[in-house]
Amino acid sequence: MSRSASEPQERWLLLVHQLPAKPAYFRVKIWRRLQDIGAVAVKSTVYALPANAETQEDFGWLLKEIVDGGGEAMVCEAQLVDGLSDAQVRALFDTARDEDYRFIAEEVRSLLATLKTASEGQKAEARAQAIRLRKRLAQITAIDFFEASGRLGAEGLVAELETRSTQESGMRETRAKSSTLRAKELKGRTWVTRKGVHVDRIACSWLIRRFIDPDAVILFVSAKGYSPKKGELRFDMFDGEITHEGDRCSFEVLLERAGLKDPPLLAVGEIVHDIDLKDAKFGREETAGIASLIAGIAATSSDDDERVAQGAAVFDNLYQYFKKKSRP
Repeated sequence: MSRSASEPQERWLLLVHQLPAKPAYFRVKIWRRLQDIGAVAVKSTVYALPANAETQEDFGWLLKEIVDGGGEAMVCEAQLVDGLSDAQVRALFDTARDEDYRFIAEEVRSLLATLKTASEGQKAEARAQAIRLRKRLAQITAIDFFEASGRLGAEGLVAELETRSTQESGMRETRAKSSTLRAKELKGRTWVTRKGVHVDRIACSWLIRRFIDPDAVILFVSAKGYSPKKGELRFDMFDGEITHEGDRCSFEVLLERAGLKDPPLLAVGEIVHDIDLKDAKFGREETAGIASLIAGIAATSSDDDERVAQGAAVFDNLYQYFKKKSRP
C-alpha cells in the first residue's frame, strides 16, 4: 500500500534581463550572482527561482544591480502553462545542485583516501578542509530548493570526513551494534520517503516489501517541511532514520539495519550504490544496464507508485540473476 498526495501548481519568479556588451567583467559578475542565489536559466536571458519572499528579495537586489550597471531587467511571478512543465524546471534545479554536490563528494573522497595512512599533521589539515567543506555544503543546501538526490551522499561523506579526521577506530563496531538493536523495529511501521523516487528509494521500497515487511505502507512526501509522525520511519531523507552514512547509500544502510547479509542482496546493493553515488566504487558490469532501466522508468512515469512497481520487477529479476549466478 502506498499513498502520494497531488501537488499544487508551482509558482515561479522569472528574471528577464539584458546586459550591456561591455564591460565583460559585469556580465561575469551577474552570472556569478545568479549562481550564488541558485537561479537556473530557462531561456538564455530568463532565469527562474521558486516564488517566495526570500527569492523575491534576491531577484530584487539583482535587478537593481543590473539596472545600475546599465542593463535592463524585470521580475515577474508566473505559473507555467505550456512549454516547460513544473517538473522539468525542478529538474533543472536538481541537476545544478547535484553537480555542486558531486564536486564536494569528489573532494571528500580524495581526502578520505589520504586518511588511511595520514600523519597527525595531515589529519589536522583534513579537519580544516572538513570545516571548509561543511560551510560550502551549507551554502549549497540553502539554495537546494527541491532537495536534490546528491545532497544525502555529500552530507554523509562530509560527516564521515569530520569523524575520521578526529578518530579512525570504533566506527564499524558502533554501526554493528546500532543495526542489531534496530533490526527488530522495522516491521509494522509506516515508511516515509521523498516524492520523485529514483534508484535508491525505488530499491529501498523493493527491499522493504520483499524482505522486511510485505504489508509495509510507504508514504511519499515533499522533501522539505515534513514532520514525522509516531510509528514512521524515514528513509533516504535528510535527517531520516535510515539514510546515507559515509560513502554508503540508503539501500546499503537498510541492508545492515535489517541484518540482511544474503550475497545476492549485497550484489544488488553494490549496483544501487554505483548508480546513486556515481563513484564507480564496485564497477559491476551489470550497473550500466540497470541504470538505463531505472532512468527509463523515471522518464516515462512521474507517479511514485508506478515507479516503485516497475522498479520492483527490475530488482526482482536482478536478485534472481545473482542468486542463480552464485550457485555452484
